[in-house]
Amino acid sequence: MQTVVIVVHLMIVATLIATVLLQKSEGGGLGVGGGAGFMSSRGTANLLTRTTAVLAVGFFITSLLLSWLASYDRKPSSIIVPASQSQPSGGATPIAPPTSGGGVLDSLKKSDEQQNQPAPSGPQAPRSQ
Repeated sequence: MQTVVIVVHLMIVATLIATVLLQKSEGGGLGVGGGAGFMSSRGTANLLTRTTAVLAVGFFITSLLLSWLASYDRKPSSIIVPASQSQPSGGATPIAPPTSGGGVLDSLKKSDEQQNQPAPSGPQAPRSQ
């Protein structure tokens, strides 16, 4: 369904662009609209104006339909994760909040000692095997 609406939308867009480019420039803003063109009669101007209006309405309708189709299957999501899903699975122990005796680095060092992992002494180069 969405593919059909996209194809119809693109056909309307191409026709709308062609219709707007065929119209005579009334203000002469670029200086190329004057003179007698092959579509200079008054009836042709009315036809092109009405065609442009109809194509513009079709453009808006297909645009709204495409935006509705894009959001039709979208499920609501939240950036706030519930507390039950925020706990890691496995045997990982959560890090305790820092106590008044030390800062964040001291609490991280204590948590590394609790997990029996020695803290690295400094930057280390990768080892090739």
